[in-house]
Amino acid sequence: MEKYVIEGGRPLCGAVHVQSAKNAVLPLLAAAVLTEEKVVIRRCPRIGDVLGMAQILGELGCRTAWEGDSLVIDGADAANHEIPAALARELRSSVFMLGPVAARFGRARIAYPGGCDIGLRPIDLHLEGLRRLGVSVAEEGGYITCSCGRVRGAEVVLDCPSVGATENIMLAAATGEGTTLIRNAAREPEIADLQNFLNRMGGKVKGAGGSVIAVEGVKKLHGAEYTPMPDRIEAGTFLIAAAMCGGELEVVGADADNLSSLLHKLRQISCKIHAFDDKIYIAGGKRRLSPKLVETSPYPGFPTDLQAQMTALACVCGGSTVVVENLFETRFKHVPELIRMGADITVRGRSAFIRGVPRLHGADVCAGDLRGGAALTLAAVSAEGESTVTDLRFIDRGYCGLEEKLAAAGARIRRIRV
Repeated sequence: MEKYVIEGGRPLCGAVHVQSAKNAVLPLLAAAVLTEEKVVIRRCPRIGDVLGMAQILGELGCRTAWEGDSLVIDGADAANHEIPAALARELRSSVFMLGPVAARFGRARIAYPGGCDIGLRPIDLHLEGLRRLGVSVAEEGGYITCSCGRVRGAEVVLDCPSVGATENIMLAAATGEGTTLIRNAAREPEIADLQNFLNRMGGKVKGAGGSVIAVEGVKKLHGAEYTPMPDRIEAGTFLIAAAMCGGELEVVGADADNLSSLLHKLRQISCKIHAFDDKIYIAGGKRRLSPKLVETSPYPGFPTDLQAQMTALACVCGGSTVVVENLFETRFKHVPELIRMGADITVRGRSAFIRGVPRLHGADVCAGDLRGGAALTLAAVSAEGESTVTDLRFIDRGYCGLEEKLAAAGARIRRIRV
């Protein structure tokens, strides 16, 4: 077991570089199942979720190897259609495998996926979408079994713009027969990244980034090399860190267009922000105003994956803030830990009511999920005195060397084994 030991209260200065996006890389790895040729994912982050997906690919019979910062997947010998329960229950993104595995092998079997405990994340939209494509789906004893001939194109109308369901349907339909139309599709940038990757492999996908995506099935996909988009959530985490700690930080490899809702909030609280090329410069304001209202919603709204970090920031802003979490039921697990650090927060249902305090103080806190763990780390870096953050396995699922990047920017943070 490892933990962070943090001596807080220092401003952040310098530059940090953003990794490739976790939420883009995971469906790309699932897409690699669709071809017998080699796939190379460049600048692939060695985070927990990626390593877990690589294990799943190995269980399916794919050969995986790291070459520097590239992950190479060779699916020539893949033959297994069953994903081990232990891996599926550990990793939410294992559900992305249903569509491509069924499309390639005519069948797929997986235990119900796990991941961070942030509330109910039903996969009924995934399964209904696959059924619309002619896939037979059976649910029994905690397992999902899919079987089909060649996937058939169809019109799929999603009840809500689910990112995962949109991606799973795209993956299943890529080598199907005919054209699939996905209506009310999710519009996140990671969807467009998956489209670009599938097209690099010889697919015919268009419309990603809008509410209607058209997938014209092809008989076969080929190998490809691809560099995923930068991680907008990691970039946002560093921007919020600078807002909390003060100082001047340059976030390199960040796309300001993908972070417009966050940048708007940061400007509201008096941060100075300049975006140019692939860099965002932020100077934390000495007098932080309250952001008043932060309400999560699907892209291009405020991302749920930055809600916890924004909640931590609101704790040290002047005035009051209401944070409304519209996407997940239990995504306030970080709140009791922030209260241990001196935050003034009341949670009622899906809303957190925050009254800003001049400064948080050091405490021993425990990460309960990925983004909540990041929020507690930022709180500790900005707080007065020493803090420890335990259960780093959650943070490591989505951040590669978070402590190293913060330390390079001036934070006093180190990882130790206990």
